[in-house]
Amino acid sequence: MTEGAFAFPLSFAQQRLWFLDQLLPGNSFYNIPAALRLSVPLSIPILEQSLNEIVHRHEALRTTFVTNDGEPVQVISAKEHVGLGVTDLRYLPAAEREAEAIRLATEEAQQPFDLSRGPLVRTSLLRMEEADYVFLLTMHHIVTDGWSMNIFFQELTTLYNAFALGRPSPLAELAIQYADYAVWQREWLQGEVLEGQLNYWREQLRDLPLLQMPTDRARPAVQTFRGA
Repeated sequence: MTEGAFAFPLSFAQQRLWFLDQLLPGNSFYNIPAALRLSVPLSIPILEQSLNEIVHRHEALRTTFVTNDGEPVQVISAKEHVGLGVTDLRYLPAAEREAEAIRLATEEAQQPFDLSRGPLVRTSLLRMEEADYVFLLTMHHIVTDGWSMNIFFQELTTLYNAFALGRPSPLAELAIQYADYAVWQREWLQGEVLEGQLNYWREQLRDLPLLQMPTDRARPAVQTFRGA
């Protein structure tokens, strides 16, 4: 564990995603990508400042996942800097920029994360015109979800507008972080509580008939993930 980092147990949802990553390392199945068109004059330093304020604010975005005595733990770094790479596409003819932007966005979305090393947040900016950009954000599902992505963009807008005016962050400090929830969940969902829930599902799933699903293709010996 690196200096200035703190370890906590995984939530059950995180443990599922960690297990799937161990089962199929180097996959991008649980990447959550977003692309936002910004057709306005933009200060790149202020945007980068806003991104790093969000990473500082949310511990989950400074988290990596390693094993300790055979068990996975989430390690929260005290500091994590997110760089904002800029790719200028203005050198291309206007008719080719959109296709190149789509290609780059797709390539970025499919780039896997290393859960043990991080960071699990990637950002970049494609410059289409003088005041026209595409902002790319990719995070692993183990540190975010669809609902949280909406919060990310709400906070990014709030912070950018404040920093552009030379004001400090107007966002209140968070009282609870995701690691706090993971600790609470582990302490609560054990013993009689856990056994009661397991017994419920054992009863619900008892004596189910075997499903004979019609398929028109044989399962390959090695999974390819090429669905059709």
